[in-house]
Amino acid sequence: MRNKYLSLLPGLLVLLLFPMGPTAQNSKACALPCPPNSSCVNGTACRCAPGFISFSGEIFTDPLESCDDINECGPPSPVDCGSSADCQNTEGGYYCTCSPGYEPVSGAMIFRNESENTCREVDECQHRPRVCKGLSICINTEDSYTCQCPPGLEFTPEDQRHCTDVDECSSRQHQCHNSTVCINTVGSYTCHCRQGWEPKPGFWDKQRNTICKEISFPTWTALSGIKSQDLVQEMGDLLETPGDLKTLPFSEQHFVVTNLLFGLENVLRGVSKALPKGSFTFNSSAGIELSLEVQAPSYRNITLIQKQTKMMLTWDTVHDSGDSGLAVVGLLSTPGMDRFLAEAPLVLDAEELTTLHETHRGLLQETSHILLSDVISAFITNKDTENLRSPVTFVFQHSVTPGPREKVHCVYWEHGQNGSGHWDTRGCWVTSTRDNSTTCQCSHLSIFAVLMAHYSVQEEDPALTVITYVGLSLSLLCLLLVALTFLLCKAIQNTSTSLHLQLSLCLFLAHLLFLTAIDRTESKVLCAFIAGALHYLYLASFTWMLLVGLHLFLSARNLTVVNYSGINRFMKKAMFPVGYGVPAVIVAISAASRPHLYGTPTSCWLHSEKGFKWGFLGPVCAIFSVNLAFFLMTLWILKRKLCSLNSEVSTLQDTRMLTFKATAQLFILGCTWFLGILQVGLAARVMAYLFTIINSLQGVFIFLVYCLLSQQVREQYRKWLKRIRKSKAESEKYTLSSRTMSDGCKHSEET
Repeated sequence: MRNKYLSLLPGLLVLLLFPMGPTAQNSKACALPCPPNSSCVNGTACRCAPGFISFSGEIFTDPLESCDDINECGPPSPVDCGSSADCQNTEGGYYCTCSPGYEPVSGAMIFRNESENTCREVDECQHRPRVCKGLSICINTEDSYTCQCPPGLEFTPEDQRHCTDVDECSSRQHQCHNSTVCINTVGSYTCHCRQGWEPKPGFWDKQRNTICKEISFPTWTALSGIKSQDLVQEMGDLLETPGDLKTLPFSEQHFVVTNLLFGLENVLRGVSKALPKGSFTFNSSAGIELSLEVQAPSYRNITLIQKQTKMMLTWDTVHDSGDSGLAVVGLLSTPGMDRFLAEAPLVLDAEELTTLHETHRGLLQETSHILLSDVISAFITNKDTENLRSPVTFVFQHSVTPGPREKVHCVYWEHGQNGSGHWDTRGCWVTSTRDNSTTCQCSHLSIFAVLMAHYSVQEEDPALTVITYVGLSLSLLCLLLVALTFLLCKAIQNTSTSLHLQLSLCLFLAHLLFLTAIDRTESKVLCAFIAGALHYLYLASFTWMLLVGLHLFLSARNLTVVNYSGINRFMKKAMFPVGYGVPAVIVAISAASRPHLYGTPTSCWLHSEKGFKWGFLGPVCAIFSVNLAFFLMTLWILKRKLCSLNSEVSTLQDTRMLTFKATAQLFILGCTWFLGILQVGLAARVMAYLFTIINSLQGVFIFLVYCLLSQQVREQYRKWLKRIRKSKAESEKYTLSSRTMSDGCKHSEET
């Protein structure tokens, strides 16, 4: 009787899901066949739907007439969308949208008339990030915008929204007299009198048509000092009131500051050529300090001392052997520049990484860094300062004392090809560091600073290492047995075993790659590839866990018809695109957005900078949450089934086995990674051991649940063992008979 009721369920579902339509609900019969977009009024008339009209009007009786769409937007139009909006006709209706270059005031993208919404012009120049890049000026126009370069700048060939400086001095576009020197500046140029000359009265306008004459030494020195002081003061004013600079994204801030510092260095190098022999110091109200040393060829060392910085270098580093004139050494300190460059990334060279690994035994990872010193710019007369004959020594003063997990680095600003940059340590090293000072040496000149990086060091636990390697080795063996079982045992192959097979393969490859290549950090490219492969394999494993949880829930929902064809069709169509496609999309987006964050200095895994690890943790947490929901719904369904079941042993056993697998599913596929999140506070060590033990034995648990506890698999194992024993017995019997025949032949020959 029970089976009879169960067979009626599909029909009841059809009645519930597909109730009787409008024909059954309308008791009135309509003799006149009404065309599309109309309804029956009575036995002889039809009414067009709203937004449609017939030749005779809204109601008609002619069966040959049709209801056509009313073009509310066509002339004469009763619709008033407004002067800055357009009317869009639709089938049976219409709507209004703002014209290109305008946006709705209320925020609604579509509306019915002007009384509901009005459109205003879009000011593209107020967008952030800015549509016109760098130093270009945005000019808003009706329906659009244009980018213009200030005088002395021009668009780059690659981008007509980005302006670059025009070097009027190199391109001979200046109007400087032959008694002056042309100095290029951002957006313009200046004409400076040559060394030992001064402007003639009536011919000095600071920019154009300057004519100079020879001057006496004191007057010329004062003039040069005023020019340098003006540059330093302008720089200080800019740092005190940065205006829109501090509202730009970090990448654009780095771009502007990089061009500002290098441009100022070039200008100061040119201006300092007009200085006489001697030492000069210029200060601004913002704390910027410029020290200049102008010397003739000699053999003594040069030292520039400021409040927070000291620079020492030898004469052969400064002077070019082919130049017999004066040489200039400059040191510029910019205290307010750290707020624009502090968030820039830090890149360590191989020697720095080796030193860190030897100092900190364990898992080492940079978590943050700060600038301890002022940002300085060091320059000399010679522009070729990439490989100096002897290193330059810097002594930086700072108020912060490094802690036990903090490392001080001597860094310089590396100007990137895209206009931004990063802090780098190549060619610079720390010679000594104290509580309030650090001494650095560099083999080149650039923009320097002392940076302190904080590192999170997790000391290695030998017991955890042993547990990890032993557990993962056992898991690899068990996962291999699971894969071979589901591949070779054709009698048990179905949708469920296909899901478990793909899960086992992904986990096997992920664990194998983790054991053999997680610490292959010698090559950055290889390490990044390994990190990307691990990212994909573990995401694929969790995706297959999600599909297994979904299949378990659907099987519980249709417990009375476990082999329900709809489930199998759905899973067969969806499992491979979802199981392998979704992780591929996530990894592709991560790799395209931040490829340099694949691989860390200590392991081939995801870098924690800027939340990059959430490209893995986010999907994992989402999958765990969904699997938890599937688990709770499955238990609720099974509880109802257990309460309604009679004493049929087979059905009861199936239900209990499904309940056990649902519990094991949560334990195997979710609990292990949830324990990793709980490694905080006093229980961190206990959680670390639980996480390592359970996670490393994940393959063992899968083999136990899906093979050893499966009756079908055990039966198949018994058949294989019987075949092996039978084959072994036949082999031994054949060997014994062969020996008997051989002995008989030998005996007959002797007779």
